Amino acid sequence: MYIIGVDDRSSIVVMLEKMLQKIDPDGEHRFYTDPLKVIEELDKPIEIAFLDVEMPEMNGIELANRIIGRYPLCNIIFLTGHSEYMPAAFDIHASGYVMKPFSQKKIEDAINHRRYRTPDMSDRPIRVQCFGSFEVFVNGKPVKFKRQKSKELLAYLIDRRGALCSMDMMIGNVEPESPADDSTKSKIRVYIGDLIFSFLKVGIEDLVIKSSGTFGVDPAMLDCDYYRYLSGDPYAISQYSGEYMTQYSFAEETRAFLEMKYYEEHELGGKK
Repeated sequence: MYIIGVDDRSSIVVMLEKMLQKIDPDGEHRFYTDPLKVIEELDKPIEIAFLDVEMPEMNGIELANRIIGRYPLCNIIFLTGHSEYMPAAFDIHASGYVMKPFSQKKIEDAINHRRYRTPDMSDRPIRVQCFGSFEVFVNGKPVKFKRQKSKELLAYLIDRRGALCSMDMMIGNVEPESPADDSTKSKIRVYIGDLIFSFLKVGIEDLVIKSSGTFGVDPAMLDCDYYRYLSGDPYAISQYSGEYMTQYSFAEETRAFLEMKYYEEHELGGKK
């Protein structure tokens, strides 16, 4: 794995380096005491970034936002001795939070429970096409949904990249003209049930994740062109032509993000 560690205290950096050598002996690791140097060297996708929260010039929250702006599937794991920073970590969907002083086991546990993983996607059971119009395939065949809104809800959850979504969030994006009342919530539950049943018919279980009234999808089950693009896959990058989930209005924010990212990488001297 490509992992970076950032802490303004060199003793912490040295300790983290030794731990990662044991945990991930075949990986590539870079370490920094200057967060601004990290910004200068954002030259390829980072799988995991261990970031101290309190640093001079640029704190860990600011640095995390800069990294995620370039590589949205980077797993941010904060290192700090102050629990009051946890709400800010949750706001940016951090992968983990390790309190100082930390042990090798704590670091290893944070790695093992990271939010995003970047193994070979080719053996994943579900292929998702986000570039152009949104389509979903299992074993090369399109998945059929009883309701078009069920497919749209799936697209929204995939666009969220594994983040759990509340009922109000799903209503606001899939049924934006409807009030967030019991009737509309019942509709969303029907769409979720249809989603689950549609995949069960083609032998897929556990794609939809439910937790305390929120819902998401398991990204580890998806071979998705959008996810590949975010992880720096050259083929996925070459396939992006400016179109993303063209049939859905909720995708406008991601379309704008992709257009800006494309412009930065191509018009401003990035990789082609």
